[in-house]
Amino acid sequence: MPKIRVLDKQVAELIAAGEVVERPSAVIKELVENSVDAGATVITVEIRRGGVTYMRVTDNGCGIAPEDVPTAFLRHATSKVAGQEDLNAIGTLGFRGEALASISAVAHVELFTRAEGEAVGVRYACGGEEEPELTEAGCPGGTTLVVRDLFFNTPARMKFLKKDVTEGNSVAGILDKLAMSHPEISIRFIRDGKEQLHSPGDSKLSSAVYAVCGREFSSTLIPVDYRLGHVKVRGFISAPAGCRPNRSMQNFFINGRFIRSRTAMAALEEAYKGSIMAGKFPACVLHLEVACEAVDVNVHPAKLEVRFVNERPIFDAVYHAARSALNAGDRPKEMELKKQPVSPYAPVPEKKEQLTFSTAKSFNQPLFLHDSGAEEPKVPELPKAIKRVFETAPMPVFRTRQIDIEPGENSAAKPEPGQSLSPQDSPLPPPEREEPPEEKPKPIVSEFSSRIIGEAFGTYIIVEYGPDKLMLIDKHAAHERLLYERLKADRGGCEAQALLEPVAVSLDMDEYSAVLAHEKELSEAGFQVSDFGAGTVLVRSAPLLLEGGDAAAAVMEIAGYLASFKTELATEHMDWVYHNVACRAAIKAGDHTSRQELISLAAELERNPQVRYCPHGRPVYILLSRREIEKQFGRV
Repeated sequence: MPKIRVLDKQVAELIAAGEVVERPSAVIKELVENSVDAGATVITVEIRRGGVTYMRVTDNGCGIAPEDVPTAFLRHATSKVAGQEDLNAIGTLGFRGEALASISAVAHVELFTRAEGEAVGVRYACGGEEEPELTEAGCPGGTTLVVRDLFFNTPARMKFLKKDVTEGNSVAGILDKLAMSHPEISIRFIRDGKEQLHSPGDSKLSSAVYAVCGREFSSTLIPVDYRLGHVKVRGFISAPAGCRPNRSMQNFFINGRFIRSRTAMAALEEAYKGSIMAGKFPACVLHLEVACEAVDVNVHPAKLEVRFVNERPIFDAVYHAARSALNAGDRPKEMELKKQPVSPYAPVPEKKEQLTFSTAKSFNQPLFLHDSGAEEPKVPELPKAIKRVFETAPMPVFRTRQIDIEPGENSAAKPEPGQSLSPQDSPLPPPEREEPPEEKPKPIVSEFSSRIIGEAFGTYIIVEYGPDKLMLIDKHAAHERLLYERLKADRGGCEAQALLEPVAVSLDMDEYSAVLAHEKELSEAGFQVSDFGAGTVLVRSAPLLLEGGDAAAAVMEIAGYLASFKTELATEHMDWVYHNVACRAAIKAGDHTSRQELISLAAELERNPQVRYCPHGRPVYILLSRREIEKQFGRV
């Protein structure tokens, strides 16, 4: 008996359909691409239960002639390719002629269509092994396709489908990409009876991006319009401050087709080097226009990957387009500052004064007065009129503290209560609140007080550690790890503060679903979020450690992280949330830090010897031996 035999037609159809129809979103993708190729200007998509039970796609395109309808459901039947030479310059989204045949092999399909010039339309019903039925029907111009009971005859394939929410999000992603790839087409998406997307179709890419991504994302975008040789790049890229924790918002289109291109992605990220921190990724909506013969789209079953005849022009065009846009995006801010300089005599609210004095980042005076070897002059307090000028002037300053570090000659240089420094000798404002002598702060750990030498580059605490070592402490990494340990210890009871106004955060559908699925866990970390609809959540409270302005950015980053796992929130994922909060709340490199704060941080570090690395894996401190230092000076 021969072992090799020809498969039954029905079995062959099911196997072939599996290459095209993997899930409901694959069906929607094939159908809406047909609508685009038909010249539609309005496309409406409706799904129920993630598209498994019901999908409907309606367009106002050219329609299908009655005599062509049965042929359209045959495999390899298409109006877009006539011969081999057409494959060398494909300008349509579809071209293989497999979509309708594959869909009808695994679902019940009903088509209504009326071609231009026809007085009446037709209805065509088929599916599985059922006999096709063609009848006349009244319908508007264009085509409507209804797909029911996907995989009704292949239950094994049903087992591999995700939850309805996940499948629905996948459909939403397809339509988001379509709206941005063809802003001239109005896309309407109805999901379980609720409208989720409605792009205007006004041919403006900015309008489509706004409809898909929301106001918050759109506000961070920089326009791109660049040509290099035969490659044109247009669209938008995110400002460095608007970069994200993953690549989910990188959208590349080639001749109106959404693609995944490592070449374009690498070029974009190379352009951002030096502008964003490690672990952040730029977002973009970039359209590349190249000659059809310079790109091969027939290399991937889902047509998501393409092959370029020459990748170098693509890389160069994307890189230079992004670099020039980033450079141009920085100029308006500089010009705005030059047009409206801040007057040193402008009135400053009391709260702002306090922030100015506590966050000064550059100064020419010694970091600690008692280290300079000079005594602080004792002069009478300035008249109020003069004092007000120095209090409001935006000059680099630092705060004075009354600290008993150790008895000695430096302690005699401290000003007595009620006295202040003269502005002629130092840019110090008089303290606004003077504490009585009996309440003077005492050093937290006296042995650290005597060993702290100072601070380098506004980032590293210099400590003489023992008799023969020098310790350099990264104050941001140390503070971040200590905050992280504190948050972990308070797991489930993180102190939160209500925001004065809820902050709306726009997310993609996977991030949006992930945040709503983990509201309870986020609440334990101090974030109270609620559904605002259409891919947006409202942040009503944030951890007390965070400044209010960081709440939205923190939720956006956490959402991207949660969405990348596609699983329930495990303990290690919750730890990452604490990482994020601690990193944002910690002292930043370059921030001015008082000596007492340095002492407190170093002492806390000594009390927690297990703290050697920050949550991101960077060392908190390094040790230099005296021998290593003396070797550099040729002493040994």
